Amino acid sequence: MSVSLLYEATWKLLSAASVLLRGEAAKDAELLVLRHENTVLRRQLSGPGRYRRTDSGSPRYPG
Repeated sequence: MSVSLLYEATWKLLSAASVLLRGEAAKDAELLVLRHENTVLRRQLSGPGRYRRTDSGSPRYPG
């Protein structure tokens, strides 16, 4: 239990230090990637419906 707690605390301290010591170029690159991901997800959500009448698999004019 104490080992996992020590591990978690160390991991959080090191990750916080890496964020603080990161350069401006790395921060800008991360922002660009996150904006791109956000744009792609919004496009997927606002796109056409998932199923259309032609996607049902049944013939359009039966018989």
